[in-house]
Amino acid sequence: MPNLTVYNTLTRQKEPFIPLNPQNVRMYVCGMTVYDYCHLGHARVLVVFDMIARWLRQHGYPLTYVRNITDIDDKIIARANENGETIQQLTARFIAAMNEDSDALGVQRPDVEPKATEHIAQMIAMIEQLIANGKAYSAANGDVYYAVREFPAYGQLSGKSLDDLRAGERVEVDGFKRDPLDFVLWKAAKPEEPHWQSPWGNGRPGWHIECSAMGGELFGDTFDIHGGGADLQFPHHENEIAQSCGAHHGISGEHAPRAAHKTIDSHVKYWLHNGFIRVDNEKMSKSLGNFFTIRDVLKKYDAEVVRFFILRAHYRSPLNYSDAHLDDAKHSLTSLYNALGNVAPAPFTLSEHANDYTRRFYAAMDDDFDTVKAVAVLFELAKEVNKTQSAELSGCLKALAGVLGLLQREPHEFLQSGAPDNGLSADAIEALIAQRNLARANKNWAESDRIRDELAAQGVVLRDAGGETTWTRE
Repeated sequence: MPNLTVYNTLTRQKEPFIPLNPQNVRMYVCGMTVYDYCHLGHARVLVVFDMIARWLRQHGYPLTYVRNITDIDDKIIARANENGETIQQLTARFIAAMNEDSDALGVQRPDVEPKATEHIAQMIAMIEQLIANGKAYSAANGDVYYAVREFPAYGQLSGKSLDDLRAGERVEVDGFKRDPLDFVLWKAAKPEEPHWQSPWGNGRPGWHIECSAMGGELFGDTFDIHGGGADLQFPHHENEIAQSCGAHHGISGEHAPRAAHKTIDSHVKYWLHNGFIRVDNEKMSKSLGNFFTIRDVLKKYDAEVVRFFILRAHYRSPLNYSDAHLDDAKHSLTSLYNALGNVAPAPFTLSEHANDYTRRFYAAMDDDFDTVKAVAVLFELAKEVNKTQSAELSGCLKALAGVLGLLQREPHEFLQSGAPDNGLSADAIEALIAQRNLARANKNWAESDRIRDELAAQGVVLRDAGGETTWTRE
């Protein structure tokens, strides 16, 4: 069995990864609310859990990866109204855009991508069960609320106590709630808003119930991994636990891990959360004007550079975005591609104990997906490839990087990519190289040097070897 350990947010410690059923590993990740283009925070979720899925499969686990789509909520309704389009038109457009961005980043599509609007019946059924179990109630305004104090384990994921939450200023005040902590499961319909029929009148689901209902529909009462960004830990994932356990009488408790200091009650065995994106050491937000969509960034940087930038940091750590960090990531990735370009990779059958590099790479990834150490192994390997000119080690480098979704292009394709907006095209570069070659043939060294310097000023580096001139972009 693999020696994989994962950091479980629920227990706040690393634990051996022991699936509920090794022949049917199940992972659910909270996806996008599709009313706008995906931003860098979304990019990190996409890439991080793609990496985790790839590594689980590398270990031979049969994995079902689910990432949902929220295609109905307040922001979607407001944006569609602003644009003068239907909700279906808006969400279809941004789902397509999300897939384009995800594909560009080398993210493999999830096995199942359920939409909220396709699971309204399951949400209504779960709410009915919560009411029957005494965990929820219908209010006079037509809304249905979860009674938080009926779930004593509430706050276990985020480390918040009910008393602290009750005293907090962030708790929404609503005269129809029995307790300010209670959260909405079903919203009564407002005029001109989309709605569905329910036992409590026309309305639509609250945000939190979506994932509980869809996860339950696809995976049953319990499953292995639930993931998402750190911002979802509270209240979204906290509320999911309350809903799922409340609907199923907490039957998942027997499967869940046990922390030394308290009993854990969750329908999920391992909770995984990736860290925040920061921009020049400030939290990314629209109000600060430092908010970047994936598309903004891909206009300036190759998509594989962005993926590499995300993966060379540990998934749980904060990630600081800046042009300087992206430039450094490009330089580093270029050095790895140069090693493959210098020595053509030989076919390599990847296994943990193939050599010392594979052993250390596997050990890093098995330690809570430590891509920082895994990427360090790639650089050591690239250095050895350049030193020994070993085609076998070059093949090993490509195979190990492939597990992370990196270094799978032809080296020249990457090394010649990424022209700036006003930079030289590939055809223009080739034309200048031809002029230089003619100057060299005529022993016009001054003209040859002038052309080399002109190209260098445009970020193009020439390499003369074996009677041929090749080029790369810096």
